[in-house]
Parts: sequence; C-alpha cells; structure tokens
Amino acid sequence: MIDPTWLQIARKYVGLKEIPGEKHNPHILRWWKLNELKYTNDEQAWCANFVGGCLEESGIHSTHSPKARSFLNHGKKLDRPAYGAVVVFWREKIDGPLGHVGFVVGKTTKGDILVLGGNQGNAVSIVAFDPKRVLGYRWPIGLTPLNARYNLPILSYKGP
Repeated sequence: MIDPTWLQIARKYVGLKEIPGEKHNPHILRWWKLNELKYTNDEQAWCANFVGGCLEESGIHSTHSPKARSFLNHGKKLDRPAYGAVVVFWREKIDGPLGHVGFVVGKTTKGDILVLGGNQGNAVSIVAFDPKRVLGYRWPIGLTPLNARYNLPILSYKGP
C-alpha cells in the first residue's frame, strides 16, 4: 500500500530534532510560517505544527492552530484508526486543553497505536500510544481512506 502524500512527506522528517539553545531548527520554523503562526523558535510545543506542516506541504489546508486538539475539527471523522489518519490524544486530563497529534502508522502486538509525529522526545519519531488516550481519528476532507488502510500493520516496537 502506498503512503498518502502527507505521510510520505512526514516520513522524510523522521529523526529531525529541536536544536537546543539560541539556534532553532529551520524546518520547524518553516512549518510555523506554513501554518500562518507567529512562533519563532522550536521550544514551543510543535506536534500540531508538524502535522499541519506536512498537510500544507502536500497541498491540504491545515487548522493553522498550534493546538493538537484543533485537529478534532479538521477533516472527516473516522470511527477507527486508518493507516495515515491524523490521530488526536488527550494529555494530563481527558477533558483538559492539552493534547498530542500525529499520524497513525500501525499498531504494536499489544494493541498500542504507533504514531509518526513531531515533538515526540523533541524530535520527529514513531512512538506507541495507549488507544485509551485517543480522542479521535480524522481524514482530510474530500478524500476517503481505502478499506485496506483500516488493516493496520502490526510492527515490533522497543520504545523510544
């Protein structure tokens, strides 16, 4: 199965990291501009910036918000995970304002969702998340995931 365009773009950035100190990663700064946000550093939480930047680079309008939960109102709601879907998680409290967002790329043998995302350990990486923390799955408007995308690949995962 071929990766959706936004996921092909996201995969190119695996390993990209924040730059500690006064310098900042130019890719993260460019995503702020693509998302029409006025941040000028890579110290600000940037998971939504990464997802939005990958969508924008693929020609799909993003939420233009720095908030992960903004993606709960973006695209088409899915009732289950699909390979390449945007996934939104809660952080700290399920009904709180904080969240995390990334792209679904598989699941582990124990059922955790594997997410390619930004600002995961201050880098673009693939990390496993408990599906109990999922707030929603989304797919870009005007597109429909192929049925095969609901059959998530099961991948080995050793942790960050």
